[in-house]
Amino acid sequence: MEHYKSVSELHRANNMPTPEHPMISMFTCDELRSCTLGRREFTTDFYMIAFKKIKAGHILYGRTKYDHENGSMLFSKPRQLIEMNNIELEEKGFILYVHEDFLNGHPLHSEIRKYGFFDYEANEALHLSQREEQIIWDLFGRIQSEYLNNTDEYSRDIMLTHLDSMLKYSQRFYKRQFINRTQLSGTTVSRFNESLATYFENGNFQEKGLPSVKLMADLLNTSPRYLSDLLKQETGKTAIELIHIFLVSEAKNMLVSTDKTVAETAYLLGFENPPYFSRLFKKETGLSPNEYKKRVEFSGQPGAA
Repeated sequence: MEHYKSVSELHRANNMPTPEHPMISMFTCDELRSCTLGRREFTTDFYMIAFKKIKAGHILYGRTKYDHENGSMLFSKPRQLIEMNNIELEEKGFILYVHEDFLNGHPLHSEIRKYGFFDYEANEALHLSQREEQIIWDLFGRIQSEYLNNTDEYSRDIMLTHLDSMLKYSQRFYKRQFINRTQLSGTTVSRFNESLATYFENGNFQEKGLPSVKLMADLLNTSPRYLSDLLKQETGKTAIELIHIFLVSEAKNMLVSTDKTVAETAYLLGFENPPYFSRLFKKETGLSPNEYKKRVEFSGQPGAA
């Protein structure tokens, strides 16, 4: 497997012209110029942003294939495994590589890590409307204009400003996609809660332990980051927050309806460490499990806390 540490190295290995900038590679591709880079899996020290309308071939990153889809943006981060094979495009596309060191000392160095779509799977690509495509192409053109221009003291800041705008627009467009997906397939939170309930009812809490975000993402055939972002859009809460809410809800029921001790309740819910269970319970309710149980017993109202 190839690993490219520099943009020039990637260009040489794929018989491409020398890049115009030592830390950025950007090029367009269409039916005449392929966007395929080699025929093997590879990794880089770059962030990749790509727009493609694929007619044939496949792209692999994360755990899944992006295969024969229309009008989508793809994002990958440094050292993520990538494979592009026999790509044929319906329309013009582009690839933009930015070396991670190009961001050093700039706010985008830390800001870029907040964009969850760099951790999405290939089948969670961003699908753009025609108007959205125009916005992305305009920003690509602005970056390219600086890329092809003579470098001066303003070049880097201008390119990174336009790159930041491209990422912000992508975040906005993903939120639109989340809403459209909800309308088409029903709320993710409903399927998430159903999967949690099934996991609990099947005794998996005791046998397999606490459900993780990764486990829930696997059950729902999505990536952990995409699932969490989608749930945040729907509910205002992340996947781990919703797991905690479910756990505390079940704990409340057990504490009131059974004579189990706090430790026994914790173990039944998959907690190996009862003090951790008690801390989580208090964080969510404002009361320790024992305080909650006593208050409910005193008031006679399960919802008193």
